[in-house]
Amino acid sequence: MRLADFILNDMETILAEWESFAETLLPAAENLGSPALRDHAQQILKSVAKDLATHQSREAGIKKSTGQSSTPAGAPETAAQTHAVLRARGGFDINQLIAEYRALRASVLRLWLDRYQLDTGHLEDILRFNEAIDQAVAESVGIFTAQVDQARNLLLGMLGHDMRSPLQTIQITASYLVALSAGETVSGAASRLIRSGARMQALLDDMLDFNRTRLGLDINIAPSDIDLEKVLADELDQLRVVHPDRKVDLEVVGDCQGVWDGRRLQQLLGNLVLNAIKYGTPDELVRVHVTCDDAQVSLEVKNSGPVIASSNLRRIFDPLQRGPHPSAGKGDSSLGLGLYIARGIAKAHGGEIEARSDETETVFAVRLPRRKQTAGNHG
Repeated sequence: MRLADFILNDMETILAEWESFAETLLPAAENLGSPALRDHAQQILKSVAKDLATHQSREAGIKKSTGQSSTPAGAPETAAQTHAVLRARGGFDINQLIAEYRALRASVLRLWLDRYQLDTGHLEDILRFNEAIDQAVAESVGIFTAQVDQARNLLLGMLGHDMRSPLQTIQITASYLVALSAGETVSGAASRLIRSGARMQALLDDMLDFNRTRLGLDINIAPSDIDLEKVLADELDQLRVVHPDRKVDLEVVGDCQGVWDGRRLQQLLGNLVLNAIKYGTPDELVRVHVTCDDAQVSLEVKNSGPVIASSNLRRIFDPLQRGPHPSAGKGDSSLGLGLYIARGIAKAHGGEIEARSDETETVFAVRLPRRKQTAGNHG
């Protein structure tokens, strides 16, 4: 009997073995009944049997064996993909998911070979069966990983949102203690709380922005009429307080009144300047140059320091990247998201950002159009 016919005729025997193995996948399977343990196994096996009975080119077989068989756009979710979603939501890990397929592959072939002698057609069936299982594994793993990533991102989003209230309480209380003028010891402790709270707030904001992008959302902006020169100057004043040992200079050319999200552009500038402080030569000036004309705003942050290799420049705006310079990690509590978030803010304003570096200086250049943002850019 050919393998496709065997799978359909002995479906219950195969499913019983699937169920027996699934019961061992603890703790996720501990309280599952037979229907949940079997899940979409029957549909997966029917799909495999149908595949075995369908003519296939050599090229198609190779693609399936490497999990690269394409699914037409708009096609319904496969049984393997649905099975992966339910296993992910049920608390199974990816090793357990793959183990199910390994057990299925072994049990089907063992049951079939125990009953029938091989001939040339049977050998081809074994090859085709393995290709089909490999494709099912690829489909399951792909959707399983996406499901886990989405669950993690939702959790991070909720966590970040819920952390904001207690953090704000800490910052407000610390500011109140400073205002009391209760002595140098209390004021010093409160100031440390304020600085630590600001660092925590920056980390939290970066995490939430990163999380939005991972959920397929743009950085949220709320444009309004602002004086960009004043907005950027205010941000640099705050940075100078936090880094009193570093010199940061601002030069502005032109009329910088326009429509942008001032808080977000402060965040962008802050991320770029902090990056320059972290990786630049400690005793050298960090220069911020802003040019505003009728068409666009050009913002450049320049610092002296080690040359950034071209290979690193190509991925410098990727998330979770941190520079290789030896001093970068000393006291560094960043998540490696600053430049990634800066790019997202520029993009949300319809602009762009680039980096260049040579023996003279490293420059991060931002270009923002001078036009009113559309509602779709508000996130």
